[in-house]
Amino acid sequence: MKKSFLIGYFCVVISIPTFSQIYRKGEIDIESFIENIFGMQKTEDEYEDLYEGLLQVFLNPINLNRTSPEELNSLYLLSPSQINHFFEHTEKFGKLISIYELQAIPEFDLETIYKLLPFVVLEESTKTASSLLERIQTAKDAYFLFRHRRVWETRRGFTPPDTLNNGRLTSRYLGDPNSLYSRFRIQQTKDFSLGFTVDKDPGEELIWDPNTKRYGFNFLSYHFILYNKGKFKTISIGDYQLQFGQGLVFGAGFNAGKGGETITTVRRSSLGIRPYTAALEFGFFRGIATTVQSGPFKVTLLASNAPRDGNIQVQLDSLEREEAIITSLQSSGLHRTPTEIGNKNQLREKNIGGNIHYENRRKDFQIGFNSLFSQFSKPFIRTERIYNQFEFYGQENYINSLYFSYNFQNFYFFGESAISKSGGQGSVIGMMSSLHPKLSLSVLWRNYDRNFHSFYGNSFGEGSRPINEKGLYLGINFKPNQKYNWAFYYDSFQFPWLKFRVYAPSSGHEWLSRFSYSPSRKTLLFVQVREESKARNISEYPGFQSPYLLDQGKRWNYVFNLDHSLNKHWSIKSRVTSSTFRFNGSKTSGFAISQDINMDYQRWRLSSRFVLFDTDDFDNRQFIYERNVLWLFSIPALHGQGMRYYILGQLKINQKLSLWARYSKTIYTDRETIGSGLQQIEGNQITETTFQLRYQFNR
Repeated sequence: MKKSFLIGYFCVVISIPTFSQIYRKGEIDIESFIENIFGMQKTEDEYEDLYEGLLQVFLNPINLNRTSPEELNSLYLLSPSQINHFFEHTEKFGKLISIYELQAIPEFDLETIYKLLPFVVLEESTKTASSLLERIQTAKDAYFLFRHRRVWETRRGFTPPDTLNNGRLTSRYLGDPNSLYSRFRIQQTKDFSLGFTVDKDPGEELIWDPNTKRYGFNFLSYHFILYNKGKFKTISIGDYQLQFGQGLVFGAGFNAGKGGETITTVRRSSLGIRPYTAALEFGFFRGIATTVQSGPFKVTLLASNAPRDGNIQVQLDSLEREEAIITSLQSSGLHRTPTEIGNKNQLREKNIGGNIHYENRRKDFQIGFNSLFSQFSKPFIRTERIYNQFEFYGQENYINSLYFSYNFQNFYFFGESAISKSGGQGSVIGMMSSLHPKLSLSVLWRNYDRNFHSFYGNSFGEGSRPINEKGLYLGINFKPNQKYNWAFYYDSFQFPWLKFRVYAPSSGHEWLSRFSYSPSRKTLLFVQVREESKARNISEYPGFQSPYLLDQGKRWNYVFNLDHSLNKHWSIKSRVTSSTFRFNGSKTSGFAISQDINMDYQRWRLSSRFVLFDTDDFDNRQFIYERNVLWLFSIPALHGQGMRYYILGQLKINQKLSLWARYSKTIYTDRETIGSGLQQIEGNQITETTFQLRYQFNR
C-alpha cells in the first residue's frame, strides 16, 4: 500500500511546478509572518527584541518525522484539523520520505506548505559519534554578526551641559551616539547551542569600570545548551527562558497577541528551556537548568541568580535603623547618565523552581505542574499610589500552577490555573476547533486577580502583564477557497481595580475584521478594520467633578493593503492606514500612505519605502512595519505631519559573508524640534543609518 501511495503522489508532484521554482527553501517572509501572526502595535515599546526572541524558536527547524502536536502548535501556522490529518497520515503511511509528500495530506494546501517550509526538515541532525568539540567546530549553523546604528542629528543629551543657578551642571549622556550590537552563535538542531550577545545603546560608554559594574559593552548575554544526552533532554548553563503551560508562570517572553491570525495565537505551547539571545536586560534567568525524562514524565529544574537594575533608597525601620529598599525596578536597560548608571545591577534576583510535565503515549493529552520561588536581595517597597496598592511588595514571592491540554478529534482544549504567595489567582482556559475544513473557531477566557503576582508570566490578555483583568475572546476564520479568507475576533475585557491613568474600575472591548483576497501567489489584497474601546482618566474636567472621572476612548483603525509581484525580481506594496479617536467629546483623526518597491536578484536585494502621514495627535499615531537588516525590526510610530522614507540593501558576497545597509529619514512639517528632554533634537528631521555584517562559518 505504501508503494502504491508513493507512486501516486510522485505523479502529482511531477505534474506541478516544484517548490524550488517559486520559493527559496529555508527563507522566512518575515514581513508577512509578523503582520499576520503578531498583534497590532499599540505602544512604542521595543517590539524588535520580543520578536527576535520568538524567532529563536523558529531558527531550530522541527523534524517532521520526530515531532509532536505540541511542537507543531508552537508554529502558529496549523489548525487543529491540519495537525490531526498530519499524524493520521504518518500513522497510516509511516515517516515522510519527501517534503513534497505534505501535498497528499488533507487540508495541506500549497499556501500552508509554503508557510511551513522554512521551519521544518526531514533529515536527522548530523550527530555522529564524533566528539562534542568536533561537532562544534564543523556545525553548519555557526555565525558572527555585527551591527552599527546611529541617529545623525544631535540630541540634547550629547550637547555640552548647562550651568544651573546653584552652580551644578545639568545631566548629559556620558557616551557617544553609536549603537553597537554583536552576536556569536554555533548551534546544531537538537544537539547543542552556544553563543553570546553584547550590546551598547546610544549614550552609553564603552568602559571597563568595576566600581559602576560596567565591563566594556553595557550588556552581555551568554548561553550553552546541550540536548538529548540520554535521560537528560536539556542541560542549560548561562541565560535562558522557560515556556510551559499558558504562560502564567513561565512565559518565555513570547506573546503573539491579537492580530490577523485569530485562531492559533490564543494558545501557548510547552516548549521547555529556550536559550536567551535577545538584548533586553530583563525577563530571563541566569544560572543552570535541566530537563530529565523518565517514560512519559519530564522533570525540569532551574536555579538562577541574576543582576537587576533598580532604584535603591534608604529608609528607617521600626528600630530607627537605616535600611536599603527597592522603590522601583528599571527595565529600560539604559545606562547613559550618572543616575541611570547608579541604578545598574543594584540588586540580585534569585529564582529556584521547576516543572513536571506528563504526556501520554498518543501525545494528545498533557498535564503539568509549575513552581517558582523568587527572592530579591533587598525588600521591594513601591512608592504608594492608590492604583498600585495590590502590586507586589516585599522580598519574596512564590507561584504555583497546574496546566493541561487535550486534543480530541478536531478540538483542542487547554488551560492553566495559578496562585501566588499573596493568594491572588490567575486562570486561562480555551479551545481551538476546526468546525469544518473551511471554518475554524477559537475561544479563550481569562481571569487575573488584582493581587496576582507573576514575574515571568506572559499569558494572553489585553494588558502587558497577567494582573487585574477578566476577559473573553472569540476568534473566527473562514476560508472558502484558496483565494478568499475572512478573519475576525471580538475580545471583551474588564479591569476590576484601578490602573495607571485609569483611577476607577473599567471595562472595554476590541474587535478586528480582516478580509483577504489572493487571486494568485503574486497578489495579495486585504482590508482590515479594528475598533477598540477602553476607559482612561479625563485629565481636564470642569467644575468640582471628581478627579477620578473616566471616559471611554474609542479608536477605529483602517488598513488597505496590496502586495503584488511584477515578476521574479520586482515587487510592490501599497498601503493606506487611517484612524479616528473619540474621547471626552472630541474627535481626532490621522492617516498614512506608503509605497514600497522591492528588488531581488539573488545576491542583491533592495527594499524601499516612501510614506506620507498626517495625524491630529499622538492617539492617532500610525504603526507600519518596516523591513530592516536581518533579525532587526522597525515599527515606527508616525504622528504629526510629514514624510518618511528608507532604502535597505543586502549583498551576499559569498557563501560566508553577507552585508546589509539601511538609510532612513523622517521629515516633519509641523514642528521645529523633535522629542523632549535629553532625546530632543533641534530641527524638523531625523536620520538613521544601520550597517550589519554576518559571517557564517563552515559554509
